[in-house]
Amino acid sequence: MELIIVIVFAFPIGYFVRDKLTAFVVFIAIYAAAFSFQSMELTREWVGGDNAAFPKNPHTVAWSYGVVNLLIYALGFGLLLLGRRVATKRQRRATAGIDLSA
Repeated sequence: MELIIVIVFAFPIGYFVRDKLTAFVVFIAIYAAAFSFQSMELTREWVGGDNAAFPKNPHTVAWSYGVVNLLIYALGFGLLLLGRRVATKRQRRATAGIDLSA
């Protein structure tokens, strides 16, 4: 679910939101909502007996879950910055003067 949110929203947020700080805050808010919902669903399934996402022993740490989520989060920020870069280049190209002497 988080990966879908990142792929669908990160690049467009970086592209369309002009202020970088605002783009970061919007992305963080959307990601936090998706992360909370996903964590709630996985915990609910774990309590019901499904051990696909978390280990059966509640005292062990699910490092793989944390690492994967961190990588998805970093991918989102990378796509956001890529969208920002593409928008900036496009804006510069559109506002550059045209040489009419040629």
